[in-house]
Amino acid sequence: MSRFADVLARLAATIEARKGGDPAASYTAKLLGDPSLAAKKMGEEAIEAVIAATQADKPALAAESADLIYHWLVVLAAAGVSIDDVAARLEAREGTSGLAEKASRKS
Repeated sequence: MSRFADVLARLAATIEARKGGDPAASYTAKLLGDPSLAAKKMGEEAIEAVIAATQADKPALAAESADLIYHWLVVLAAAGVSIDDVAARLEAREGTSGLAEKASRKS
């Protein structure tokens, strides 16, 4: 397993462990208790990552990406969506052209 996958799995487990925790003692518990706030924070981090990418600021892009991934995992956990659910969607798209996959979503 890759280093990233290991870190992602540990972080997802930590987030799951914070469910039902004291929002006054845990930022993660606070976000899990307010999915709208968690989603807003994820959006903020996404914008910050985009800015870092457009400025070709590698250290900032790495830091903002870490923030984005953390908030993304919190949003998933709050919604009851596992990283395995996301992996299943990615696996279903393997071997399919990105253009073909996008076209298949149009109704």
